[in-house]
Amino acid sequence: MTTTSSVLVSNFKHWGIHHIFGIPGKAISPILFEVLHHEMEFVLSKHEAAAGFEATGYAQMNRKIGVAVGTSGPGGTNLLTAAGQAKASNLPLLIITGHPSMKDTGKAMGQDSSLFGADLVDMFRSVTKFSARVERGDMLKPFLEHALEKALSGVKGPVHLSIAFDILLEEIEPFQLDLPVPHEMISPKTSEVIEKLNIAKRPLLFLGKGVHSSRAYEEVQQLAEHWNIPVITTPGGKGTFPSNHTLSLGAFGLGGTPEATSYLQEKVDLLIVIGSKLSDMSTAGISEAMYPEHVIHFDYDPTFIGKSIQVPTTPVLGDIKSNLTAMLKDMPKTDSEAFLTPIKEIQLQENNPGERMSAVQVLRAMRHALPNDAIVFGDDGSHSFYGIKHFDIYKPGTFFFDDIFGAMGNGIGYSIGAKLAAPEETIVCLVGDGCMFMHGTELSTAYNYNSPVLFVVLNNGRLDMVEKGMQKMIGTSIGGVYETPLNVKGFAESMGLEAFTCHDPYDLSNKIKESLLKIKETNKPIVIEALVDEHEIPPTMGRQ
Repeated sequence: MTTTSSVLVSNFKHWGIHHIFGIPGKAISPILFEVLHHEMEFVLSKHEAAAGFEATGYAQMNRKIGVAVGTSGPGGTNLLTAAGQAKASNLPLLIITGHPSMKDTGKAMGQDSSLFGADLVDMFRSVTKFSARVERGDMLKPFLEHALEKALSGVKGPVHLSIAFDILLEEIEPFQLDLPVPHEMISPKTSEVIEKLNIAKRPLLFLGKGVHSSRAYEEVQQLAEHWNIPVITTPGGKGTFPSNHTLSLGAFGLGGTPEATSYLQEKVDLLIVIGSKLSDMSTAGISEAMYPEHVIHFDYDPTFIGKSIQVPTTPVLGDIKSNLTAMLKDMPKTDSEAFLTPIKEIQLQENNPGERMSAVQVLRAMRHALPNDAIVFGDDGSHSFYGIKHFDIYKPGTFFFDDIFGAMGNGIGYSIGAKLAAPEETIVCLVGDGCMFMHGTELSTAYNYNSPVLFVVLNNGRLDMVEKGMQKMIGTSIGGVYETPLNVKGFAESMGLEAFTCHDPYDLSNKIKESLLKIKETNKPIVIEALVDEHEIPPTMGRQ
């Protein structure tokens, strides 16, 4: 016999989890004590929401699952945002929260998370795939097994277990669970899809972040190349298809390119949507006159199929990679290299003396300086929409951005967790001053736990996307401009990090190159602040 908390942590280790993220509290302390005995690292985050973001980024890169823990009451409610973000990102996250002992249920208790207090189990239900309270030690095995199945099957996502303090100390029979291997069903519609592709005169592929979730990069390229179909991406689908591919038209929706819009305006007979809900972020700029004659929609979840673009639609349900593999199994392999054009040297352009850089210059300087396989996590804000439009992708799976939930600061946490899961990768966080105000203290977490992310912060002293949106709607803004702008360099240095402020793209490009070399030497994160034009209009004004 051993304690519930020991069994829990033993399973974490069995799954190949080397880091768990959170903030201590009495209700979860038995879990933390066990971490000491299992050669794992507990990462002390600075806010529980950030702990959840970090665990989700960890899951993104370890391709297994991430674990975040929070104490009862406010520790749990702070993790709600991270759960909503993980659900939108389709990433498997196990959230464990505590609450005071079950034997005290019904009494007045501080930070009570039972039915008599802040019922975390109920709160988490709408932002997770499964949420339950473990009320006896012998309930842990079936509840944990079910949570894993939910997190890792179908549309992957977060799950939540609330375990009371006395249950974590209860002795139970030890057990070991393997992470489930999903058995994917193949849609019966694949033959119909092939028929429609064969007769289509002007088809178009529209890729969403479901391609990231399924890691169907090669299959999507083969599909496009075999039928010679041009490709556009949603904001969340950025990074799923190389920019230097001859069939790439860039992004559509917010941050979209003129080429993508132009192709849709000239009438498409068949639109093949892969892994997108087609939210207002993705369909911004499309009118009924641009609607295709027919839509083929690949997705796991049928909820939003046929809702945004109301034309005859063929749903292809199930895992994207599995369905595309089944479709392409009898097709000859294409030579993807033959479709790639040589990467052109980016020419940097000096900004006028005394003027700030444009955000476009910043993104071009980043692309100029970063290696082709650098992985960029775009935080939520106009800075990432500049990236969607102006940052070229040379290797699929190297740009991640959420266009659905949009929690500010998530990219900071995602990048920190990602780097801990994959220390060999070059990880970059593209972030704005607004997101830094929200979760910038996680720079300390990156520094203390040797997660050497390169943070590039676009600073224009405002909540840019919101402020410019209000200006467009009513001619003024309320609460969109910071009276005292963030001193990013000073803020980062106060937590021990090395930081630089750049005023022109040449300096920025050089600092990025120098910082990447220094990161390898020191194993510490570095922050680069880019001062950008406060009045530049971001590529986000097409949303209604």
